[in-house]
Amino acid sequence: MAKIIEICPQVYQIGGSGLSRSEDCCVYLLESHGEGAIIDCGAGASADRILENISAGGFSLDIIRYIIVTHGHIDHIGGLHTMRERLSAQVVAHQLELPAVEEGRPNLTAAAMYRVNYLPVQVDIVLQGDQAIELGGLTVHCPHTPGHTPGGISPYVDIDGQRILFGQDIHGPFSPTWGSNMNHWRQSMQKLLDLNADILCEGHFGIYSPGREVRNYIEGYLKQYAR
Repeated sequence: MAKIIEICPQVYQIGGSGLSRSEDCCVYLLESHGEGAIIDCGAGASADRILENISAGGFSLDIIRYIIVTHGHIDHIGGLHTMRERLSAQVVAHQLELPAVEEGRPNLTAAAMYRVNYLPVQVDIVLQGDQAIELGGLTVHCPHTPGHTPGGISPYVDIDGQRILFGQDIHGPFSPTWGSNMNHWRQSMQKLLDLNADILCEGHFGIYSPGREVRNYIEGYLKQYAR
């Protein structure tokens, strides 16, 4: 069984979709000039396995500089505490997700749905609005894309003429319990369409490419949730 899947040069899937436990979101690794970033962490029980996948793929855990949190639901942050303990990495999240990530408010993490006891983690780099971080010469853009949750972000990078978008949970679900806002979501989806991404690394349903397939995927949900 594969331990790691290369999506394109410098971008890998390391968790979810048969690489770790079924309750995990898709977890991704970015690597550039000896520095790495993990995007989301899974629900927690397979955090060690995900880290082992990185090593099995030929990467040292010492290269991991950032753990980027797209939003504060438990299937994306449950493994954060374990990874923070094992890695010399900074946690990156939007300020509107701090009540979930740092405080662990159960209505925001939805931890009860997975029967997980979430251990809160301090965020080192707090994003406000649309910002970017540098990773080994690679710019990781982190646009604010609220809707599914208030502080969701959808990172993207440009590598060798291709734009790779990490659009976790484009599909929802949506609930007022954790602050979903459909008007904000529609605006965010248009923001993602305007990026004209070539590859979409989605949160639960895998990889979409080329760009037309990415656009069709996003537009399909806009039609599904039309007013």
